[in-house]
Amino acid sequence: MFSIQNLRGRVWLPGDPMFDDNRQPWNRAVDQTPVAVVEAADADDVSHLVHFARRNDLAISPQPNGHGATSHTNGTILLRTGRLDAIDINPVTHRARIGGGVSSGLLQSAAARHDLTGLPGSSPIVSVAGVALGGGLSWFARAHGWVADAVVAFDVVDADGRQCHVTADDDPDLFWALRGGGGDFAVVTGLELALHPAPDLYGGRVLWGAEHAAEVFEAFRTVTAGAPDELTVWLDLLHFPGAEPMVALDTTYLGDPAEVRDLFCELPTPLSDSRRVMSVDELGSITAEPTEPTAGVSHAELLTALDDRVVKGLLAEPIAPLLSVQVRHLGGAIAGPSDSPHGPLTEPYALYLFGLTDESTAKQRELVAGLPISGRKPYTFLGRAETAADAFAPGKLARLREIKQHRDPTNVFRSNFPVN
Repeated sequence: MFSIQNLRGRVWLPGDPMFDDNRQPWNRAVDQTPVAVVEAADADDVSHLVHFARRNDLAISPQPNGHGATSHTNGTILLRTGRLDAIDINPVTHRARIGGGVSSGLLQSAAARHDLTGLPGSSPIVSVAGVALGGGLSWFARAHGWVADAVVAFDVVDADGRQCHVTADDDPDLFWALRGGGGDFAVVTGLELALHPAPDLYGGRVLWGAEHAAEVFEAFRTVTAGAPDELTVWLDLLHFPGAEPMVALDTTYLGDPAEVRDLFCELPTPLSDSRRVMSVDELGSITAEPTEPTAGVSHAELLTALDDRVVKGLLAEPIAPLLSVQVRHLGGAIAGPSDSPHGPLTEPYALYLFGLTDESTAKQRELVAGLPISGRKPYTFLGRAETAADAFAPGKLARLREIKQHRDPTNVFRSNFPVN
């Protein structure tokens, strides 16, 4: 059945020795059951696979490494694009051309050699293409906006198996949809994106015992109320198994370290302070998120205010069984004009709650109840039980659905959160 003509990559079928290893997503709490897993060696392989899928009435779910996976991929061909890993940095134009499987950390390493940066999030192992397809929140969103806003061109394979170069001038509808509307419209095999100067970067985590949470929260509110766009601060309530509860402030600053080094000097002496001058390829060390697959349950909301209801609601009792409750400061450029499916993200803070088991779900609902939330959330923050309608305004979702119907009427491509 799976004789794909001219395919240079690899195929795993149910029953093959490595099928179970290769079908699994990053989040082991999701049980993906594809009919096959295909690892593409290049864009030609993707074209061959699309032609094969169309002939056999099958759908394709592209996944570089399986972040954000859901059950929508069940019954599809799971396409791994991690081998599309070329990186070409132009230090004069501040542009990068990368393959569709390039991770954020690899791009940062390449850009750092030229005192440049992409728009990385907290994890270095997620793919740049996957983040951009979902809009993408980064450490530098306040300074530079959505990750998707930095993309100037996509190389894709469309639902007819054609390899296309997509720009705002050549194909404005598809370009608009790909810059944050998800992976329902084409397979991204490469992209070109703008980089930003980063000659100075200061960042790290300051950690206290949970008994200081109220003081730390107040300092967080004060600092973020007047923070320059170059400064990003996230607050984390942490409770890891076998450890006492803690509270942390994670920061990055694109500028002179002397301007922010004393931000939290009036707070109690911390347990640790890892802030330092760092390279942009070291950002993953700040939150030290796992780099190996694990199971987890997440929930996110956008806060319309950070008032006393939020502080009291989040600090009323221990967060267990959750491991972390994170409040991210937004605003700045991310709230400015953006011709993307998400548009401006005007809510000033994002709330992200994470636990290891389904028992965490009840605690997440309990903490969110009564908080000032907008009801929408970034596409890349969607949980397993949510849909694209939770991310996009009705008019934007309708436009995405029209583009999907026009570009892929037989539903060859199925993303983690389909727009239909």
